[in-house]
Amino acid sequence: MKIILFKPEIPQNTGNIIRTCFLTNTDLSIVTPASFSLSNKNLKRAGLDYFKDVNLEKIDDLEKYLIDKKSFYFFSSKAQKKYTDIEYPKNSILIFGSETSGLPDIFFEKYPSNFLTIPMKENSRCLNLSNTVAIALYEALRQNNFSFEVKL
Repeated sequence: MKIILFKPEIPQNTGNIIRTCFLTNTDLSIVTPASFSLSNKNLKRAGLDYFKDVNLEKIDDLEKYLIDKKSFYFFSSKAQKKYTDIEYPKNSILIFGSETSGLPDIFFEKYPSNFLTIPMKENSRCLNLSNTVAIALYEALRQNNFSFEVKL
């Protein structure tokens, strides 16, 4: 599994996601620019000592990055299809927008069937980013029998 964060804005959220990625053996990519330094002390504090052990990749252009990828899913409060309505392959890429701006419209236009949502009460903005990542990732992992394969 891989998590991609699109231009994250809150280092504490990203730190929590780093911790989740370490504990689930999940790769993490960040679409740049993030609104904070990846050496930010709040990021490292929230990620604890897991920061150095997570496979962290920077992506400059998400659209180009996705060209040859097959199993990727965007998460948005604007989507209609529930995150539990699909089957996640082991190599799935789960993509999450920034805390205040979400994902650019170009992705909605280009990949409408790849958008998923986590249900919540109407007229609400969205769940916290690190909570959303954890909910979606654990559903994908559950479907794959919580296979935390060792990466070489």
